[in-house]
Amino acid sequence: MYPAILEMIRELAEYENLSHVVVATEEQLRHTLFGEPPAAEVLLANRNSEPIGFALFFPNYSTFLAQPGIYLEDLFVKPHARGKGAGLALFIELARVAVARGCGRVEWAVLDWNEPSIRFYKKLGAVPMDEWTIFRLTSEPLARLAANREP
Repeated sequence: MYPAILEMIRELAEYENLSHVVVATEEQLRHTLFGEPPAAEVLLANRNSEPIGFALFFPNYSTFLAQPGIYLEDLFVKPHARGKGAGLALFIELARVAVARGCGRVEWAVLDWNEPSIRFYKKLGAVPMDEWTIFRLTSEPLARLAANREP
């Protein structure tokens, strides 16, 4: 299972022109996704025993709704399997998980040039949050802040 997930992560990164960012290993996936406590969860789509897609998600929380939510970190379907319902099946299962857990919403980010995905999400009824900008702290800035050092 770990090799298949890692392979699809690498394929996703290649599609997004972000292969240079991937440092994940099978051991890290085993520890972070299937250790205790898991940092995230994975739904797999299979066709004829072949893994063809995945959705990786984790819980978040909305203070405005006072409800839990789900953040979808990655959704990927292999190119040869696209347009055959795997992405929709993953989203349906994710929606079922969200409803069963009493979540008020599911959120995710998409690259602004990824028009096929944007069209797919809009067909699902999702709406873009154009007024929001995503921020990220990584590596040195994160370590510096954790050590209480100013930039």
